[in-house]
Order: sequence, then structure tokens, then C-alpha cells
Amino acid sequence: MNLNPKFPLYLPGVRNANNDNVSIIGANLREDVTTIAYYTSGNSGIELKCKNNYPTKEYASFTDVLSKFMQDSQLENVQRLGISVPGPVIDGKSHPARLSWSLDVEEYRSKFGFEKVDMLNDQEASAYGIGLLDDSDLDAIYTSGHLEKGNVAILAPGNGLGEAGYFFDGKYLRPFATEGGHSEFSPRTNVEVEFYQFLNNIYGIVSWENVLSKTGLFNIYRFLRDVKRHPEPEWLSERLANGNFTEEIYKAAMHEDALICRIALDTFVEFLAREANNLTLKLKATGGLLIAGDIPQVIREYINKDKFYEKFKISDKMEDMLKNIPIYVVNTESTSINGAALYTAYFTE
Repeated sequence: MNLNPKFPLYLPGVRNANNDNVSIIGANLREDVTTIAYYTSGNSGIELKCKNNYPTKEYASFTDVLSKFMQDSQLENVQRLGISVPGPVIDGKSHPARLSWSLDVEEYRSKFGFEKVDMLNDQEASAYGIGLLDDSDLDAIYTSGHLEKGNVAILAPGNGLGEAGYFFDGKYLRPFATEGGHSEFSPRTNVEVEFYQFLNNIYGIVSWENVLSKTGLFNIYRFLRDVKRHPEPEWLSERLANGNFTEEIYKAAMHEDALICRIALDTFVEFLAREANNLTLKLKATGGLLIAGDIPQVIREYINKDKFYEKFKISDKMEDMLKNIPIYVVNTESTSINGAALYTAYFTE
């Protein structure tokens, strides 16, 4: 995996030959599955050697699951570790709300003898990983043919709502994390006010994560079912109870033409365009918008690109800027774990 020239990432260590042929473990921590992989670095990129998934809740700590991976893969004397976590990282420590683990880079450095340990917010890690994608991994919603110069916004709904960006310094893109998914949701129409009140009774403060996430899609669906009284077919109720909620909603909308599911997805996609607009304006992301995360990958074929673009560019005074911004859906996984490994390989001299 080598760098895509569309994404000129700031990686000063690329020029240092001491960062070639380095052994690296990358880890992506999630509330359901923790993925750990082994890489080597070289030629301004990284090469995947092996990768395993582990059920997060079956391990008392990240140390335990990392030890298991090293035992399973028969690894010793690995030089570096890069970790992607679903939460903020401050002074090398993180306590993600969705994990029962407390994380500390110094603990892993001392216990395993790594020369270098880096821990990144998962969306910042994903931003580095996106820099490794091929053009075929980007599905254009709107584009003039290439990413323009300027900041780039990343919006990623999945288990939560990830928001990140690239700062363009005039030559390179420099990824950074935000916690913008926890900013407060604002309704626009009378029905959205009803939806807000429905969520307010559940959560108190209603964040965009309560709307644009796997839980958020469920919130939209149950509002349509329980408040707006859209009928739920009996066969759908059984499938939703026993299957993957997002995938079942998608299949019912696409293949069974279930009205409640089509309305739920239409509402979700409109809110996605709305928050994409918000994030793009706040970051002045003239360089582009990248939509990543689990949910867009599942529902990618459902998204009407023209409708999304029309909803995205609505603004009081900024439509001239918004209408020219390239928009891509990232249609591959593993960007976070690859990005964590790439960062620990090349970020420092």
C-alpha cells in the first residue's frame, strides 16, 4: 500500500531511510471487534503481513488482546505500535466511552518493549489511511475530476459519528481529529421538531451522533414507527430482531420496497447531507468532502447522488463555495488500522 498523489500527506519520516523495513503492529479498537495487524514499512508505504479479529468484550484490557495476537502470530521484538481508538486521545491516554478499557501508550511501550507507540483518534487514523487508497476506492458523488487544493472534511457515521479533517498547509494535507459528532442536532422542519422532541425525551441533549449512527438510524426508524405510525410489516419485525439492523433496513428498502425503510433511509441521507454541509463550512473544506464509515458502505447503492448533492449545497450565502466541492464516498474498510500503522511508520523524522 503506497501513497495516493491525490492525498499529499505530511509524513516527514518518508524521507528517512531508517523508517524502511520497520516492523509495525497496527490496531483498530471498536466496541464489538478489535482488529490487529502486522506490517512492514518501505517505499513510502506499508505492507500487510497478517491480520486477526478479536471480540472486544471477551478481553479485560488491550494488553490482553495484543498479547494474544502476538502469540497467535508468533511475533517477537516488533519495533512499533500504532493504535486507532474511538475517542479523544490526550497526553498518550484515552478512555473511550464505548470501551471498558483505559489506554496508555507508556504501558504498552514498557510492557512490550516497543521503540515507538502512537495512539490516534480513529477518524484521524482513518484520514491517514485514506491517503493509501486507490482511486477505485473512492466513489464520486460530485467531482470536477480531482481534489482541489484546500482543507478536506471527513464525515463517518458508524457505531458513532466520526468527524475529522485535513488542514492544507499550502503543500501537504495534515489530518486532525474533532469531536464534532457530539455537537447538538438542530431541526429544520415541523416533523424534524417532533423528531427532536422525541429524542430529547430519551437523551436530554440531542447530538448529531443520535441521528447519524447505527443507533441514529434506529432512532429515525422507531420515530417513524412509534410516533408517525408508519406500519411495520411482520416479516420485517422478525428480520430486524434477528439480523444486522442497518443491512436489513437497506435490503427491505431496496428489494422489498418497504415504505417505512425507504423513508428511514431517505431521512438518514438527508441528515447526512445536512451535517456534511455543516462540517464543510466549519472547516472551509474547499479541497473536498470524504464520506466514510460503516453505514455509507452498506447503503451506498441507495444514495441518490444528485439528490445528495442538491441537499448538500443548500446555504444562506455559501452556495457558490459548496457547489464546487468534490464529494466522495470511501467504499473500503481498514482505513483506520492502515492509517495508524502508516502514522507510526513515517510521522516522525
